[in-house]
Amino acid sequence: MSTLVDSNVLLDLLDEDDEWMEWSSSMLSQAGERGRVVINPLILAETSVTFDTIEELEEALPASYFVREQLPWQAAFLAGKAFANYRRRGGAARSPLPDFYIGAHAAIAGHTLLTRDPKRYRTYFPKLRIIAP
Repeated sequence: MSTLVDSNVLLDLLDEDDEWMEWSSSMLSQAGERGRVVINPLILAETSVTFDTIEELEEALPASYFVREQLPWQAAFLAGKAFANYRRRGGAARSPLPDFYIGAHAAIAGHTLLTRDPKRYRTYFPKLRIIAP
């Protein structure tokens, strides 16, 4: 089984968040025991705000553990449809949020999603396997 890791889980570890670090660390470790641990360019971008250089980021998220995957083209279409549904339901954001792309990537690739913020994913990707508090 492969697990796509949302940036909030990674930031919990990198920022040593008092409230969430233990949970995120445990879930990430379990994901690694089950199979591949995956990130994509959006997750890397959201996580990069903590670092001054790409070298520091690469050291913190080694490619030997975190498999890098590109976003599938089908995920872009699915993200757009989820975003349109979000807007119809009264969502206020004017541009597609990274969460829609992350959820679509997990759904299209058949990954489980590890996140600390499951609400939008559960709403717009109801068949997606999610690990969340």
